[in-house]
Amino acid sequence: MKQDSYGWVVVLCAFTLMFVGFGAAYSFAAFFRAFQAEFAASRAHISLVFSLCAFLYFLLGAPGGMLADRYGTRRVALAGVAFLVAGLVAASFARSIEVLYATYSVGLGIGIGLTYVPSVGAVQPWFEKRRVLASGIAVSGIGAGNLLGPPLAAWWIESFGWRGAYLALAACTLVLGGAAAAAIRNRPAGQGRAAEGVPLRAALVTRNFWVLYVTLVLSGFGCFVPLVHIGPYALDAGHPESVAVLLVSLIGLGSLIGRFAIGGIAHRLGTTPSLALMYFGMALMLFLWWASTGAAALAFMATGFGICYGGFVATFPAAVMELFGARAVSGIIGCLYTAAGIGTLMGPPLTGAAFDATGSYAAPILGAGMLALVAATGIALLLRVPPRARGA
Repeated sequence: MKQDSYGWVVVLCAFTLMFVGFGAAYSFAAFFRAFQAEFAASRAHISLVFSLCAFLYFLLGAPGGMLADRYGTRRVALAGVAFLVAGLVAASFARSIEVLYATYSVGLGIGIGLTYVPSVGAVQPWFEKRRVLASGIAVSGIGAGNLLGPPLAAWWIESFGWRGAYLALAACTLVLGGAAAAAIRNRPAGQGRAAEGVPLRAALVTRNFWVLYVTLVLSGFGCFVPLVHIGPYALDAGHPESVAVLLVSLIGLGSLIGRFAIGGIAHRLGTTPSLALMYFGMALMLFLWWASTGAAALAFMATGFGICYGGFVATFPAAVMELFGARAVSGIIGCLYTAAGIGTLMGPPLTGAAFDATGSYAAPILGAGMLALVAATGIALLLRVPPRARGA
């Protein structure tokens, strides 16, 4: 196989690693009611299981990316898969919410942190003209996991109980994730633009870095609220459990569409304007959610939110590569993703706490939409920077 063509193998490996990791994480919505019944816990406490996991994988993306830059993605990803499997197996034996924090949240948080950013970063230097497309295909693994994870987990929960479902997820992760981690690799230094770009330390003091960081905090607040709470929201609105699970899967379906479609949009508009457009679309969908209870409107919102979320996730790494180059791309992406961790740690638990206090999701959903709108406006700061100065 030609050296350059191996980039598409790297894309497939990255897709698979994100599919198994986020498939396990985003199936959380299917376990929500089982955890309520098993542990008699509040929605805020159950939501924290997922939010702590997401906070950790965003927080650990920075060291994970730096380790991949230094030691290679393969070694780091193999360690990540080991943590994913261990976390799922240990979670199947949990007897309290607190044990789920220590097993599911920590195991999956570390595991995704060591697979997500390193694999996304590994893709970027292999491509130039088709970078957004390659990045979109790679991160569509997240959307595929979001699409297939919840219904598959629901089926396994019905067949084996929630504990058996986690063991089944662990087995799939071991087989698929282990194979992908063993095959992924970084582009050798000196080929193409693999060694060009801004060093990590220099990137951290640029205006562009902090504009991206702050807007990612703001968008991160609402980014995971639908993934955790749209199921309970639908049940509260009187819809059956099947509709609640379907809505989560529709976010995944939309995410897949967005990750593939964003390549053509970015080609016409540019990478950074496309990122601003995706933030704006997320805000609009959150406002629609705030105003909706009907199944059709919620389905439209879930699909539309997924499209914008998927487009944002696909565009963001390519925007970082465009602004800072390949030299320390994994480390820079990882440091930026700690911003999403901050928003994610606060969003779903505060939304659950608001519901526990008021019996309504209205205020946190509206607030999340406003923050996403501010994030879209903030990206305009990047648009006013001349292209030659964006990496400075």
